[in-house]
Amino acid sequence: MKPYSQACDNNKLPILNEISSYFSQCRNVLEIGSGTGQHAVFFAENLPALHWHTSDRIENHAGIMQWIEESKLSNVESPIELNVVSDAWPTNCFDGVYTANTCHIMHWHEVVAMVEGVKRQLSDGGLFMIYGPFNYNNDYTSDSNRHFDYMLKERDPGSGLRDFEELETLAKNNSLILFKDVAMPANNRLLIFKSIE
Repeated sequence: MKPYSQACDNNKLPILNEISSYFSQCRNVLEIGSGTGQHAVFFAENLPALHWHTSDRIENHAGIMQWIEESKLSNVESPIELNVVSDAWPTNCFDGVYTANTCHIMHWHEVVAMVEGVKRQLSDGGLFMIYGPFNYNNDYTSDSNRHFDYMLKERDPGSGLRDFEELETLAKNNSLILFKDVAMPANNRLLIFKSIE
């Protein structure tokens, strides 16, 4: 049985509708935290001009490979082993990086390491897209996000929803400038940053 996420199924089309125009000028996109592999296969199938590079911790590779092999797509790559803190990042230069629902799972030092790593990977003018729920002005945007944050912190006190302002400052300190902040279904956002010199 392939791994399956209902949330991935629910959000894949709204995300595709947003990223397709922004990634239209890109050729190589790195996905950080490919999870089940559902997004990778869906986006690669619907954006055939893109070469989609998957990555995740080694324990998730088998499931990602099941989705890739079943898809028979030539524009999606086998996963790279990537723990953003401890693993070597790929040597490729990407013009796009995408990650979904990772910032609230990671500890803050891992988020910092991810953003620093992304800056090293991106070509000048490259795009970094982050999908997920965020707080604004140090407050929740919905009761569902509040409950989700409490659940995350009960499970792992180092995890939890990140503040948009803190994340934007981190990105700016790494020459990643906010290009667009898009409201998405289910109280999520798509943050789009552009790499500058």
